[in-house]
Amino acid sequence: MNLSSRQLRAFVALAEERHFTRAAQRSHMTQPAFSALIRMVEAEVGLRLFDRSTRHVSLTTEGEIFLSGALRLLGDFEAMQEGMSDYASQRQGRVSLAALPSLAAGWLPGILADYHERHPGVRLELRDALLDPCLDMVRNGQVDFAVAAGRADMSELTSDFLYADDFFIVCRVDHPLAKCEGMRLSALAKWPRIQLARGSSVRQALDGANDKPTLLLEVEHLATVAGLVLAGLGISVVPGMTLFHFRHPSLVIRPLADKRLRRSLYLVRRKGKSLSVAAAALYEQLLESREQIRVQA
Repeated sequence: MNLSSRQLRAFVALAEERHFTRAAQRSHMTQPAFSALIRMVEAEVGLRLFDRSTRHVSLTTEGEIFLSGALRLLGDFEAMQEGMSDYASQRQGRVSLAALPSLAAGWLPGILADYHERHPGVRLELRDALLDPCLDMVRNGQVDFAVAAGRADMSELTSDFLYADDFFIVCRVDHPLAKCEGMRLSALAKWPRIQLARGSSVRQALDGANDKPTLLLEVEHLATVAGLVLAGLGISVVPGMTLFHFRHPSLVIRPLADKRLRRSLYLVRRKGKSLSVAAAALYEQLLESREQIRVQA
């Protein structure tokens, strides 16, 4: 059976009006064209659906059964149309993204709050993770896209550049480096270092710069790095977009002189996979927001 929604609506109109002229007017058709359409419906179904006389139109037993199914199908179709309209206008939907912890805690919340205010019906899912898990979630289809750095293996992924993040030294105010300006990474080797783990984008950027620190402690979270530096256990080298963790009266932040040392950040999505309307809108908003990113050193 191959019936269109137009044919089903014409059938329902006649079933409810019980009059060809009124049903044809309701369907915005001439009566001969409407009558022909009803005959096509009955031919397609293979059953007589209406009993007709010069004064009366009524449903047959099979017509009553068909009416129940037609109303259900039209209801489902209209609900689907309404749902698709809601998705197209971002009245509903879902966006799932992964982000490096420093971005998820510092830069992203304001943008997500703005997006949610404009599209409250869209469900947001944010997964904060280190670099490799972030990119693996994109590759495996667990999230729509990620806000992350790049890595050597970017197969199956495509990216849009977001920002180049400069690096900074953080230490206590009573540390000898607190009064130094223009320090280079190579000059920090003798000072005990608190550093993020190898799976982090920060560590990968430093390793790529041939950093050879006197590593005292290696941890997973920036809040832990801040606490350990504050306790006087060592210094750390971190990118600008993480500095909100280190704003404390007992800590000093100094720009690193190595301007070639930067952590490049990207919006990363699966190659050949289109984004949903809701995800594409947030993706574009993040791209537009890159001009607003400022390192607050």
